[in-house]
Amino acid sequence: MSRKTNSTDRTNIGTSRREALKLGGAVALGSVLAGAGIPRVHAAEDNTIRLALIGCGGRGRGAVADAFSVAAGPVSLFAMADLTEDRLSSSHEALQKHFSDRVDVPAERRFAGFDAYRHAIDCLRPGDVAMLTAYAYCRPAQIEYAVQKGVNVFMEKTFAPDPAGCRRILAAGEEAKKRNLKIAAGLQCRHSVARQALIEKLRAGELGDIPLVRATRDCGTHFLAKPPAEADHVAWQIRNRVHFLWVSSGMLLELLIHQIDECCWIKDGWPVSATGKGTPPSKPGNCSQNINDYSIEYTFADGGKAVVEGVSPFATFIHGSKRAAQFSGDVHRATVHIYKGREIDDTQIDWAAEREPRSPWQAEWKNLLEAIREDRPHNEAERAIKANLAAIMGRAAAHMGRTITWQEMLASTFAFSPIVDQLQFGGPAPVQPDAEGNYPIPIPGKWIEV
Repeated sequence: MSRKTNSTDRTNIGTSRREALKLGGAVALGSVLAGAGIPRVHAAEDNTIRLALIGCGGRGRGAVADAFSVAAGPVSLFAMADLTEDRLSSSHEALQKHFSDRVDVPAERRFAGFDAYRHAIDCLRPGDVAMLTAYAYCRPAQIEYAVQKGVNVFMEKTFAPDPAGCRRILAAGEEAKKRNLKIAAGLQCRHSVARQALIEKLRAGELGDIPLVRATRDCGTHFLAKPPAEADHVAWQIRNRVHFLWVSSGMLLELLIHQIDECCWIKDGWPVSATGKGTPPSKPGNCSQNINDYSIEYTFADGGKAVVEGVSPFATFIHGSKRAAQFSGDVHRATVHIYKGREIDDTQIDWAAEREPRSPWQAEWKNLLEAIREDRPHNEAERAIKANLAAIMGRAAAHMGRTITWQEMLASTFAFSPIVDQLQFGGPAPVQPDAEGNYPIPIPGKWIEV
């Protein structure tokens, strides 16, 4: 039996992808880290980089597989943590089955509960890697603790659900730079060599000016029934994470943060403003906080636009003044090419990127592990959090029904809940249903999230 660090167990909290393959936070973090010595960057003398998996769903298990697939030196899974005992056990069993020679996680290094991440990180040495693959609400506290303990970090998206959480991670990222720690962020398309090749051509002017980028991905419609009368609302909300903004950031960020980051990469900057809209849920009894049919328009400093919509196809297109290009394809496939002219026409492809040697998920791990072994700077926290802020900016524009500016985002200290660092099963939940069992939903003109 693995060690439990919370007295109350609950059922499985959910799964996610990869199954198929305030500056006030800076002050708080600084006080925690005061007097701490600068750690060694490399793993100990045996040259094995140890991983602690914190968040044992499909996303976390996939990240472990990616790390193992590209390791230039010995890498082992050394500790695991999750909210619930059942998912912890099932994930350990699956990883042990597929990677028995690299999974070394006996019962005493498996932890369950809200504070389990601390115990898992405590198992690591300076220079090892804390894999933060749980949900957005707990990422700020976890990265703060990892930096305090002097370990490197791999953090999955979405990184934070609100501007306050983003500010805490930015502060942790700055502290990590001072301590020569490496931070990798799960916006894997930035590590796609095919996309990097197209970016080089774009920067060289081969497409001309870029007045428009279009990115789309079908987000579906989302229904959540009312909670059972006897529900533990903390457990219930986390289990149904995509329906609650404080837990996961909601469906727009869960699915479209990659597309929004691609748009910002293509435009080589962060948007100055965003407008947006969506459709309120129409099914009676729907308690989800998500709205449907998100459509966001970003404006950049040069007047160029990026339009991001929750519709098919799963793709990103560049509309240049000279030529058009496709930047990304279905399920982040490296469908990367330039057309002869300004029309999107697959019979008129003029240049196509070479086949990638590895997936972007593998590439991001290759780059991180090499940076650790070679002691090279590698800190993606600021870039990732600014992409996260750009996504929140679009979500806020749709939810609040007005233009949101980048300066508002940088200045905002808004948090969905002040109690996310103190959650316990059976305790108070960040949002409460009304007398009919309904949760608050975004209503333009009344809703605030910036």
